[in-house]
Amino acid sequence: MVKTTSLTKTDILNLLSEIVDPEIPVVNIQEMGMLRDVILSSDGCEVLLTPTYTGCPAMGIIEQDILFLLQQHGIQNPSVKLIYTPAWTTDWMSDSTKEKLKHYGIAAPLHSSCINWLKPDQIRVPCPNCGSETTSLVSRFGATACKALYRCAECKEPFEYFKCH
Repeated sequence: MVKTTSLTKTDILNLLSEIVDPEIPVVNIQEMGMLRDVILSSDGCEVLLTPTYTGCPAMGIIEQDILFLLQQHGIQNPSVKLIYTPAWTTDWMSDSTKEKLKHYGIAAPLHSSCINWLKPDQIRVPCPNCGSETTSLVSRFGATACKALYRCAECKEPFEYFKCH
């Protein structure tokens, strides 16, 4: 049997709210809907995560951050298990998370369902800077595969749009 601290599942979930997405540092893994569960057992602590998409380059850093944080708080044998089913969806983002993205300069997913996801050039994406809907798709991919690059015709600023998944 492995000795663990007296932290509860709620305590650990609260700790994990400190882990941010390194590509979007204004939101944490809970707000993104990536944190699926925490399982405590006599063997240690297992954190269940769903990546925003398969092959997300941030997952390695997120896993390291989780393990380091839990070890720093006395958790013995922490582990991270990636869960791919059900696949992550932008539906798991709360409205407050979408608002944080907007204030950070990233247009949040527009719908709770992926309407027109194959035709991003036909989506009216409001500019997170000025609110104008007179925007145009520049590239289907932004700095990461989960975002697209748009440009606003009003304020002339480029911005990223977090694609609906």
